[in-house]
Amino acid sequence: MSLYAIGDLHLHFQSELKSPGQLNGRVWRDHEKVFAENCRRMIRDEDTLLLLGDHSWGKNLTASREDLEYIAALPGRKILLRGNHDAFWEASKTPALNAMYKGRLFFLQNNFAEYGTYAIVGTKGYIFEGPFMVDRRTGRVVSYDTVAREKAEKLVDRETDRLQRSFDAACQAGYSRFIMILHYPPTDILSDRSPYTRLAEKYGVEQVVYAHSHGEARFHDSLQGRHRGVEYHLASGDFLRWKPMRVL
Repeated sequence: MSLYAIGDLHLHFQSELKSPGQLNGRVWRDHEKVFAENCRRMIRDEDTLLLLGDHSWGKNLTASREDLEYIAALPGRKILLRGNHDAFWEASKTPALNAMYKGRLFFLQNNFAEYGTYAIVGTKGYIFEGPFMVDRRTGRVVSYDTVAREKAEKLVDRETDRLQRSFDAACQAGYSRFIMILHYPPTDILSDRSPYTRLAEKYGVEQVVYAHSHGEARFHDSLQGRHRGVEYHLASGDFLRWKPMRVL
């Protein structure tokens, strides 16, 4: 029994791309077929696949059904996290989605998932993404929009609260070993710590796996490797070239 992770599938079987410029490049060519083939080759029915958000470009559940059916047909147990482009999934509708796809897909929001002796906890997350003023000569950020950052911090507070609920639910169920998943990176490019990393350290999380940073220019926007006792991994689809990352 193995645990795998990947994010940013950006499926669009029933819908047009909202931002086609994001998905340019050879790595995106027939990526749905490449990914499905890799899953069939790597993942067994007893394994678990964590899908870290941005599953579908569909504007609602009806327009996302074929994308979700594609995911449901992949081998293994599938655990889904919300992404910023997942318009079909309102946080308040999570119980309804879990009832609708019971036994086929599990939607993680204000709850947790079991994996052996581990609890899988997580939330979509959020970070400050600018705008930044960058020194062209050094590549360093020299200033940023402070109003935009204040707004971002409010959204970070909301997502931190949702992550805390996930930890609370897992702890109440008796779990003390955690894998934490996020859609957004755990830190923005100005910081190496955040409310998310502090929660990971507080609860002794073994690994934090995140997505959202895709396109080569974004691959190093946040933490990778071991920091303050926690392992951090980027698992966006194009970064992994559509081969799910083995977590455990």
